Amino acid sequence: MANDTTVVHVTHETVGKIGGIGAVLQGLFTCNSYLDAVDRSIIVGPLFTTEGSVSDRLGENGEVLYSSIDGLVNTGYAPAFRKIENFYNTGIVYGRRTFVDEQTGIKSSPEILLIDVTYLDKGVVNEFKRRLFEEFGVRSHLHEHLWEYEQYIRLAPVAIAVLKAIGAAKESTAIIAHEFMGMPTALAAILDPSCDFKTAFYAHEVATMRRIVEERSGHDTMFYNVMKRAHDDRAYVNDVFGNQNSYFKHALVEASKYCDRIYAVGDYVVNELRFLAPEFEGADIDIVYNGIPAYQISAADKLASRAKLQLYCENLLGYKPDFVFTHVTRLVRSKGLWRDLRVLKYMENEFRNQGKTAVLFVLSTEVSRRRSCDIYNMESAYNWPVAHREGWPDLSGGEANFYTAVQEFNARSRNIKIIFVNQFGFKPKNCGKRMPEDMEFMDIRKGSDVEFGQSIYEPFGISQLEPLTFGGICVISSVCGCSGFLRDTADGESVDNVIVADYTNLENQDYTDIEDLLQIDQPVRNQIEASVSEKVAKEVIARLPQNESEIESMIQTGFELAKNMSWDMAVKNYLLVSLQKALDKQPSQTVYTKT
Repeated sequence: MANDTTVVHVTHETVGKIGGIGAVLQGLFTCNSYLDAVDRSIIVGPLFTTEGSVSDRLGENGEVLYSSIDGLVNTGYAPAFRKIENFYNTGIVYGRRTFVDEQTGIKSSPEILLIDVTYLDKGVVNEFKRRLFEEFGVRSHLHEHLWEYEQYIRLAPVAIAVLKAIGAAKESTAIIAHEFMGMPTALAAILDPSCDFKTAFYAHEVATMRRIVEERSGHDTMFYNVMKRAHDDRAYVNDVFGNQNSYFKHALVEASKYCDRIYAVGDYVVNELRFLAPEFEGADIDIVYNGIPAYQISAADKLASRAKLQLYCENLLGYKPDFVFTHVTRLVRSKGLWRDLRVLKYMENEFRNQGKTAVLFVLSTEVSRRRSCDIYNMESAYNWPVAHREGWPDLSGGEANFYTAVQEFNARSRNIKIIFVNQFGFKPKNCGKRMPEDMEFMDIRKGSDVEFGQSIYEPFGISQLEPLTFGGICVISSVCGCSGFLRDTADGESVDNVIVADYTNLENQDYTDIEDLLQIDQPVRNQIEASVSEKVAKEVIARLPQNESEIESMIQTGFELAKNMSWDMAVKNYLLVSLQKALDKQPSQTVYTKT
């Protein structure tokens, strides 16, 4: 790769990790393969608020070098920034943010560029929207009332101007649009005749398909069977599920066909992109798997972490479980949390026969981190997190719905209990005084015997495989993108450390055409989930390690898998290969010129 390669990442996760994209950036910027190949990295996004102090602008480990919002100037780019601000009626925050891998010590400090798009010049914005429609068919007038769409449209022309100002507009510069948020900037780069930017769409999901999977009651059981049949019939999403053009994310994702490359984080994402429209059948789409953590520990290390989790359970429920199960996730429908309870229902019956016990820690919330004082108050007042109450600072609406299912399960189960920890940060400061004093977040990863992650929509699923390197059994659904990476790494062989639950398997049920498949609803899915959950439960029980020797064996095989699925391997074997293809691509025959 060229010595002066610059990669620009356009995303909403510029100053902190919110979800999957933040996890990917953390992986890339603490990965030697990426850092050795890419000379300059720049993260671009909108400035979400002008409130707070200058020290807060770039988040934790951030250093602000320029901020017109705060009157700070500590860079030679200042004169160019001021011209851009005056022309576009905008504000610019520029600096660096340091990413650190606490386990390896690898760190890097990419540049951060934030644009205040609140009062951007309307003439500039409208001219850009006109060109988006004329050249790419993007109809902004349908969506401009949605700020989630509008702010990324406004970001684009300013971002390109600033990249030029800081010397990042080179032939060896690749602009990577992370999801729909980055697409307007990628399109603005394509439209600029003065620079030969290379562009790539990083498909961490296909938003159109996610919405269909989540909203239809048949979920993945219905959708992926329909998509497979549609592929055979040469039909596309608008043909099968109706016109999707009113969905603002769809319009931008569909425009990704104009990029030099498309990176898909999983095999199903490739299929979903092909399902968007006929033009995607010939689009340049490469699988670029995410990486997962790969750190080696001993059986003693794992047992020490598990002992902390067992003690925490004993402090909360009065018993020391034989096994510790976990699910660390966001509290959203796509994560399929109800499937965990289905599996545990079957495991409960067998554990009664064996005289074994277990606990499932579900670490998930849909709101911001609660204050420590609120946690301590809830803990003393009504035994949080064993018991919960609706309303802040405890249960939000979605959390209350899930807790209802937890209560029902716990009322019926004797040998397996669920503890719902609706709080970010798994340590005493955040989770209360009954948590062991030396507990830290990595303990829930190291000490877990089983991590559940049976999502209905999961483009990759880093979180599901994080305990793999520590010898945990990872239970994932077949639609998780990480299953493809695992298949390639293990040469198609099954491994004891991972159980793949296939909730799309219709078994012997006969569906002759797409219309029949579209009728798969919740009752049909419930029947299939009941059958699959029972199989998964039996597999988990059969694979649980019974002694330290078996634990050591699980750690060794898990680490060997994780080592070959690490960020270094993912970047070296997938991302850099595709990035080089984008950089090598010759300019399109289509010439975009300003009018």
